[in-house]
Amino acid sequence: MSYEPQMTTAVPSDWRAYSGVLSRRVFAFMIDYVLVGLLMLVAIVAVFFLGIITLGLGWLLYPILFFLVAGLYFGLSMASPAQATPGMRAMGIALIRLDGGRIDFVTAIAHLALFWILNSVLTPLILLAGLFIERSRLIHDLLLGTAAVRVSPGFIR
Repeated sequence: MSYEPQMTTAVPSDWRAYSGVLSRRVFAFMIDYVLVGLLMLVAIVAVFFLGIITLGLGWLLYPILFFLVAGLYFGLSMASPAQATPGMRAMGIALIRLDGGRIDFVTAIAHLALFWILNSVLTPLILLAGLFIERSRLIHDLLLGTAAVRVSPGFIR
């Protein structure tokens, strides 16, 4: 049994769809931030040349560059038909809305912003919450009505 978020809007009720999701999210996070770091290198070079072309005005993007790159990375990839970032796809998980709707760009950005805000305040509690909340949901998942599910065939561990 597998759950394909791009083909259906039904929320899986099988407990195996949520089994092992928390550890997969941790590894997906690491993969995604390595990819964001690589994209940052490209963006830093692009902004450097933009600054030369605009006589230094483009360099004002440097303080917000990480937020722009990460926001676009997560927003565009989570709003894609896969409903997952490349790291999440590599780990066989996707994010779903519990009301059956699709993750759109604004929801993906809100998910990322809440993760950053809550992680800066409640760092150890973010992952601990997933151990005790149904469907291994994290605090920002509860606030947005989302959950991470496995998309690998047979919910392989």
